[in-house]
Amino acid sequence: MAALPATMKAVEISRSGGPDVLLPCQRPLPVPATGEVLVAVEAAGVNRPDVLQRQGGYAPPPGASDLPGLEIAGRIAALGDGVGDWRVGNAVCALVAGGGYAEYCAVPAPQCLPLPKAFDMVRAAAIPETYFTVWTNVFERGRLKAGEAFLVHGGSSGIGTTAIQLAHASGARVFATAGDAEKCAACRRLGADLAIDYWREDFVDVVSKATDGRGVDVILDMVGGDYIARNLKILALEGRLVQIAFLKGSSTELNLLPLMLKRQTLTGSTLRPRTVAEKGAIARALLANVWPLLESGRVAPVIHATFPLARAADAHRLMESSAHIGKIVLTMR
Repeated sequence: MAALPATMKAVEISRSGGPDVLLPCQRPLPVPATGEVLVAVEAAGVNRPDVLQRQGGYAPPPGASDLPGLEIAGRIAALGDGVGDWRVGNAVCALVAGGGYAEYCAVPAPQCLPLPKAFDMVRAAAIPETYFTVWTNVFERGRLKAGEAFLVHGGSSGIGTTAIQLAHASGARVFATAGDAEKCAACRRLGADLAIDYWREDFVDVVSKATDGRGVDVILDMVGGDYIARNLKILALEGRLVQIAFLKGSSTELNLLPLMLKRQTLTGSTLRPRTVAEKGAIARALLANVWPLLESGRVAPVIHATFPLARAADAHRLMESSAHIGKIVLTMR
């Protein structure tokens, strides 16, 4: 630690509110605890939970940094006690529970992954949050298999672009909803067999017709609200609906009789509060199952825009506009 600076540049949430509450600051350098590494951050992904935290609706879990930022890429600058799998200078990307909007970030070692071959820091920083989320929800909780039909809502988002590619690579038939013709075209380029403009079409009718009334086997939904009942209508026999967010609210009225009659599963999860051991297990699954796809070019993060750290507020404005396709990334330099 002796050669490292005492302080670092960061962006903090000065108070709950709009993008303007994101302010540059100086913070003490984090000290890696036992089992952690200190990463000199070169790029950090921007995600919808960062916006929710800034607005006051998604507090960090106990012990996590109050700084926003859930995914980073950089080089290991120091090792905490008990870390044997990494060395200073290793290039890594990592899922974090907070603290990504900064020049340095302390990270539990099991949540670090090597950069995929030929990836730069910006592309690597766009991996962890969406790939951890999609893998655990679509393939572990949703149990998507080759030959099944899959629907993701918000197909042009960071989660959506990741889910489309991984589901397509797994051999599933992929459906996606998106907000305009350009976004639908992007979904099709990424592997969606059918993209539905949710402003102009009823996804229930479109999916029902496209599947001859059978429906889909797995749905990944971040919308909630009235989408939940509509999702159940097009979920197939033994189908699985996986809920990961509630852009339209978490409360709705449901008739659960179809769920019983069709033996459907309604499940969901959050990622940020999960234990280091659980996140480490997901990281190992990604390394075994997804890293070969990334390194072969069969799947890749979609980068819409990058901003320097000092312009984090502009990155949040773009995120809230929903004008982007794929990921938004902050760079430290």
